[in-house]
Amino acid sequence: MAPLLASVVGALAQVGEFDKPTIDWHAFAPEVVLVGGAVLLIALDAVMLDKARRFTSALAGIVLLAPIIPIVTLAIDGDDRSMFGGAFVVDRYALIVKAIFLLSGYVVVLLSTNYIAEGDYWESEYYGMLVSSILGMVVMASARDLITIFVALELLSIPAYMLATWRKRDVKSNEAGLKYYLMGVFASAIMLYGMSLVFGASGSTLLTAINTALSAGESSSVVTLGIAFVVIGFAFKVSAFPFHSWAPDTYEGAPTPVAAFLAVASKAAGFIALMNLIVVGFIGREDVFQPLMWVLAAGSMTAGNVMALRQNNIVRLMAYSGIAQAGFMLAPLAVAGESAALADRSVSAILFYLVVYAAMNLGAFGVIIAVARKTRTAELESYDGLFHYAPTLSVLMTVFLASLAGIPPLGGWYGKFSVFTSLTEAGTTAAYVLAVIAAVNAVIAFGYYGRLALRMWVEEPYLGDKAPIRVPVALVAALVITTGCTIAFGVYPGWVTHFTDVSLIAIGN
Repeated sequence: MAPLLASVVGALAQVGEFDKPTIDWHAFAPEVVLVGGAVLLIALDAVMLDKARRFTSALAGIVLLAPIIPIVTLAIDGDDRSMFGGAFVVDRYALIVKAIFLLSGYVVVLLSTNYIAEGDYWESEYYGMLVSSILGMVVMASARDLITIFVALELLSIPAYMLATWRKRDVKSNEAGLKYYLMGVFASAIMLYGMSLVFGASGSTLLTAINTALSAGESSSVVTLGIAFVVIGFAFKVSAFPFHSWAPDTYEGAPTPVAAFLAVASKAAGFIALMNLIVVGFIGREDVFQPLMWVLAAGSMTAGNVMALRQNNIVRLMAYSGIAQAGFMLAPLAVAGESAALADRSVSAILFYLVVYAAMNLGAFGVIIAVARKTRTAELESYDGLFHYAPTLSVLMTVFLASLAGIPPLGGWYGKFSVFTSLTEAGTTAAYVLAVIAAVNAVIAFGYYGRLALRMWVEEPYLGDKAPIRVPVALVAALVITTGCTIAFGVYPGWVTHFTDVSLIAIGN
């Protein structure tokens, strides 16, 4: 026994001799603020019980806006910061992505305020899980290591599974959460297996080291299979065809603000992780990831638009629309490996699209929530004659639909223009074919966006009811923010491109 105790004591003594990682608390401040906010929400829920309902929503909004302060100070400072051996990087790219997540989360809080308060479930749990999920997204923005990416992905996903099944006594909500959970776990398993193969081939979990090892080494089936599994895993997360089947049912069954959250913030996190992996880790293996991206982009655009044409439920329509929009955002990655300049162009195009997509999609869901407060249904026929009794909501929804369709001068048009520019600059046959497919699908999308607009402006009011819709203040604020951004980003895209024109590939140099 004595020798065993001596060996244990010696081992513990040696642990203290290792260098402790240096933590830059300024760079880590956004994450620290979110952790503190999540703990505060949980503590108030436990201590004040029902009294916390009166200010939980406002507190959640403050918690999500507070990290913007260190993000601004870090942006003013301008220095790139790296921690944990390069696994956590804070640079211009990471800062703009963190800001997208936080502001999108704040708008979701505005969408949720009355929806959750008027329900019969505990509020504080909802906002605690929402903040926790956004914390995972903020960590994902700086993740440059396979382990960090996976931990961030699970941190954002697990609360989202529970949010999808928030209406505990609703069969559809339970079904939505269960489908989302099962498909999410399945995708995580595939992705984790792919990561293990990549680690085995490269000998490192750090993306820059993986890039060096894979670029210098010979092509092998292990590397090909590893990259393919990682890409497929994230294809589930961004609801790309043919890994999209969970999205329509989950969006329909989940609370509408949660559907908006999954459609925007959660999907954006998947795209950020995918860009980090491809542009920093796999950029030398374009022979593997570019064909996968091409197939996923073309399939998502086409299948999403075609299936959206047949929908009679507006939430399911938005789900299939999101699948089609995911195809547009995947398209630049199909040419990202052609050159370093094109990789930067692809990253910038996707970032701009994510910013605009967040604004116009959250705005559309805001109108859906407002209309459902009166009609209590999400069927397309409930939008018949909306202009007769809610002209402002009709105009706003038309703006969001036109932006999603890519009509100038709204933000969506410049997002699609950026995608087409990145494809045509590649100059390859595959890129031109994908650009043609994207153009055709942009026209197809007019079919279901236009049909919904036609219902609002031309048809007679739903069930002959012309009573006006009362929109809560929080929902009005969300619609004002999203409408302003959708219009401004199209008229003055330079406001966004000034921040989104970044070089992610430079991290690996």
